[in-house]
Amino acid sequence: MNNDPRAEPIPVIREVDGGTAKLLPDVDRRRAWLLTVDGAPQSYVDLDDPTCIEFEYVRRLAHVVDCAAGDGVPLDVLHLGGGALTLPRYVAATRPGSSQVVVDADRALLQLVREHLPLGSATGIAVHAADARAWAGAAPAGSADLLVADVFGGSRVPAHLTSIQYARIVQRVLKPGGIYVANLADGAPFAFLRSQLATFRAVFAEVALIAEPSVLRGRRFGNAVLLASARPLDVAALARRTAGDAFPARVEHGDSLRRFIGDAEPVDDAAAQPSPEPPDGAFSIG
Repeated sequence: MNNDPRAEPIPVIREVDGGTAKLLPDVDRRRAWLLTVDGAPQSYVDLDDPTCIEFEYVRRLAHVVDCAAGDGVPLDVLHLGGGALTLPRYVAATRPGSSQVVVDADRALLQLVREHLPLGSATGIAVHAADARAWAGAAPAGSADLLVADVFGGSRVPAHLTSIQYARIVQRVLKPGGIYVANLADGAPFAFLRSQLATFRAVFAEVALIAEPSVLRGRRFGNAVLLASARPLDVAALARRTAGDAFPARVEHGDSLRRFIGDAEPVDDAAAQPSPEPPDGAFSIG
């Protein structure tokens, strides 16, 4: 990358483990970049303003961060899946002193991000190239206030991150009252999403779902954010925040969530499946 501050930023294209990665400069923000892999948007980062979040599902993850503790209180966070580290940068900016570990299996992608979207010093973010479930399985018990899963193999959530055995690993890693939050993707009739909710409900006392009404009504394939905790979630605060977004979302919890889950059953490792393949053009750009 050209280090001359007067130079116009240019796209960066590199083969990574997961396909062809592109870093595309934002024409409106001089130090902002969109990361895509095989045409699918992965991350948006503004190096000058880490609180700038463009993707709606990442904004919902950020709302969970905002509601996880009092304003500015540092958190211990384990991120499974890294991309361009949008959410870890947000946590570091809004909760200084947080200790964060990021795990991503795509070593080449992490190297690309290190080179072109540097974190800077004293962020408290440690980045590792490793399998997400294996790392979580070896993590200390009761070590995370927040465990964030945003892992996609191509455009699908890997099967080994969808089972009840994986949910129990998550439960062990979280502190009492800690929160698990996962970015998932599905469309009607929601066999995958319903099974995921049933799986985590079998392990955690509290489960909730954040998604746009158009997704929940089956009108389109899209992202949905799953939350799970041993203690009550601040559903009212999350509902206020998500309702005020540019693309408002709804928080499903309690009876409405039980109706959505219906007769779905938890899945174990033997029966686990990756999330469904998105329809053509569901997430791709350009």
